[in-house]
Amino acid sequence: METIIDFDTVSYTWPGGKGLQDVRLAVSGGDFVLVSGPSGSGKSTLLRLAARLEEPDSGTVRFAGVPLADLDPPKLRRRIGYIQQTPVVMEGSVRENLLLPYSFAVNREEVPPSDTVLQDWLNRVALARVGLDDVAAALSVGQKQRLCIIRSLLLRPELLLMDEPTSALDRESRHIVEQLTEELNREGMTIILVSHSDYRPQVAHVCVTVKDGRVAQGEGRMTVCDASVEVV
Repeated sequence: METIIDFDTVSYTWPGGKGLQDVRLAVSGGDFVLVSGPSGSGKSTLLRLAARLEEPDSGTVRFAGVPLADLDPPKLRRRIGYIQQTPVVMEGSVRENLLLPYSFAVNREEVPPSDTVLQDWLNRVALARVGLDDVAAALSVGQKQRLCIIRSLLLRPELLLMDEPTSALDRESRHIVEQLTEELNREGMTIILVSHSDYRPQVAHVCVTVKDGRVAQGEGRMTVCDASVEVV
């Protein structure tokens, strides 16, 4: 598979002097990449650089061979989905939240999905009892996170970045999100998921460890994560 995103000697400095250093990382299309490491090591920063929410101090991040700096940001947001650790919903109904991306200028030529399609997605993530007219803000944290994931997926991104999406969820919600993520990968979507838990995907995956601002990538794809791969 061709490389979908790569970091070419990328460095990024946080306030105070620390940060990511000399990152070299290549992710192939269709990969499931599990990113782990201690809290504060730079895992979230790695994803934010991939989504161009941060700019590197040096080096280049490329998407499909093109530097992120050369890509139109609104169009890049369509091609790369980004799921935060804490779900963010807007005022209004579940339907209005799901269709929010279609209100943006870059997506106005896209045909919004029907209520049937939206309900099918809700069913897929075990939200069958949630109505499209329900108030989004009244949902539980786990339900809101699943709502945000659906919202990101409706525009069919090529790459999905997930920053500890299950950290605030109960066991049932966490399992549902993990299953969905693995199903999407089996369907061909590239996934980069940051996890601070002992989660091990049930699909072939690549392990990346971030520690002290350094990034190490495991060799090949595996079904059991090799936690020993790290750079100190």
